Amino acid sequence: MSLKSVSAKIFSKIVVLRIKKWATNPVETQQKVFEKLISNAKNTAFGKDHNFEKINSFEEFTKHVPVRDYEDLKPYVDRVVSGEENVLWHGKPLYFAKTSGTTSGAKYIPLTKESMPHHIEAARNAILCYINETGKADFVDGKMIFLQGSPEMQEKNGIKVGRLSGIVAHFVPAYLQKNRLPSLETNCIDDWETKVDAIVEETKNEDMTVISGIPSWVQMYFEKLQKNTGKKVGDLFKNFNLFIYGGVNYEPYRAKFENLIGRKVDSIELFPASEGFFAFQDSQKEKGMLLLLNSGIFYEFIEASTFFDENPKRLTIGEVKTDINYVMIISTNAGLWAYNLGDTVQFTSTKPYRVMVSGRIKHFISAFGEHVIGKEVEEAMNKAMAKFNFSITEFTVAPHIIPSEENLPYHEWLVEFDNIPDSLQQVAILLDAEMQQQNSYYFDLIKGKVLQPLKITTLKRDSFQHYMKSQGKLGGQNKVPRLANDRKIADALIQMQPQN
Repeated sequence: MSLKSVSAKIFSKIVVLRIKKWATNPVETQQKVFEKLISNAKNTAFGKDHNFEKINSFEEFTKHVPVRDYEDLKPYVDRVVSGEENVLWHGKPLYFAKTSGTTSGAKYIPLTKESMPHHIEAARNAILCYINETGKADFVDGKMIFLQGSPEMQEKNGIKVGRLSGIVAHFVPAYLQKNRLPSLETNCIDDWETKVDAIVEETKNEDMTVISGIPSWVQMYFEKLQKNTGKKVGDLFKNFNLFIYGGVNYEPYRAKFENLIGRKVDSIELFPASEGFFAFQDSQKEKGMLLLLNSGIFYEFIEASTFFDENPKRLTIGEVKTDINYVMIISTNAGLWAYNLGDTVQFTSTKPYRVMVSGRIKHFISAFGEHVIGKEVEEAMNKAMAKFNFSITEFTVAPHIIPSEENLPYHEWLVEFDNIPDSLQQVAILLDAEMQQQNSYYFDLIKGKVLQPLKITTLKRDSFQHYMKSQGKLGGQNKVPRLANDRKIADALIQMQPQN
């Protein structure tokens, strides 16, 4: 056992004790974060506009600070982007993480000297919790790869601008730099397919022990590795035993990954975003990810079923319950205030507080009042794959409101199969039964003959990659929406299929 792995084990014990200290005092921890945020921002433009001087409680905060999404906060962000100081947070941000917006075009999310360290610390602590629980630390001596965006940055009024994953690449600790791949030159390649080809060439002869990235893009890397070498990933990298991922649920990809690797490997789930690093999987034995309550972020939660009401109730950490779908609202030491992140979560535990990402508040199907969410379709797909022994590359679901025949509308599941099951009809029947069991509104609509049972549309290989490329979103942190309440994605995918 190397000195580095021994040191990692010792350090992991220290870090886990620190985590337990705040995790066992969640309400007190969040109250301290809240008070510090308000105190530090009371002299900013936002703080003055929202009477931070008079805010002494969460109740006062909710009176003065409404829930906003990026478009609502944009007037303040624009002032920061133009170079103005002390707008949302004191001084100027260190960086802007540039992401794709919706109605507002590009989004510029501030990263400050107070917020930036938490992005690095959280990723590190996720690995240390794994080491402490499992006792496995030998992987720290091997090579590690992080599939991410380019670290190259631009500048806006003296503030550096880049993709979050590219910004974070500049903060990788020195003790990991020697083990880290790909090279800076390869990491800076813009075209994703060219970049993955270059990563394959750099890594295929290395002792890779840790691989990290969004599952859909890591899958592309694995497929190219296998095609290039003719070997299973696990045979090529004999010491590869840890996969770290975030952004999407891993379960729909698990069977395909295990086939590509040739064996099972441990995994750690992360919940990072440009707006903050919110949670990580702290245990291989427990469901969900530990919500980071001591990282400069104050959390609020609104029940998703009431979110679009006129005055939905805003809850703090001590008021949430397990198995309820909540919209997560954040206030941060990067200057986001009562900010609607757009993600929905469910608590799997309250001692300590662990969450799972259940979907996006804007990514759902409720064309008929069913309000189907990502977690439901993913769980249904997982059960179908287990029962009928098939795997998929990707899938998305959309409503078909006006079928061409004189039939009832339905939900269309567009699936790119890795191996097509013997009976698609039986798969569709199981999927529909699982959806009815999970979602009472969907059940009522099927039984009431408002909807007919769902239908599966098979897609040719690489359909989702071609779609994402057509949208300029191939690779990096981009993800295919699991659900849509319209047919933009579905129709684009269908148009790509060969005509009979």
